[in-house]
Amino acid sequence: VQLQAYGGGLVQAGGSLRLSCAVSGRTSSMSTMGWFRQAPGKEREFVAAMTWGGNMKAYGDSMKGRLTISRDNAKTSVSLQMNSLKPDDTAVYYCAASPLWSRALDQYNFWGQGTQVTVSS
Repeated sequence: VQLQAYGGGLVQAGGSLRLSCAVSGRTSSMSTMGWFRQAPGKEREFVAAMTWGGNMKAYGDSMKGRLTISRDNAKTSVSLQMNSLKPDDTAVYYCAASPLWSRALDQYNFWGQGTQVTVSS
């Protein structure tokens, strides 16, 4: 499974960004697509996840209420719409794939390269 995240950039506080993750390879073994983020000096944390079937979604507490995770019908990409961004949201955002329904970082086998999101005050 190959993952490539893109869509990051510089945005002012209160603005929005839409991240996407292109997915290819043997995705039939993957159950869940997730987004994580890592700020400088901090541990990588869970942001959002959804099953490929779309019947289950979850959001991390730090950005809850400001996110929407979705996928395209062809199951070739997963997107993360982020609204009302804050400077504390500045981080590298990673997409990942897991064979299980999980929020736990160590349950994700495949990772994209990450995309930088910077929110200015």
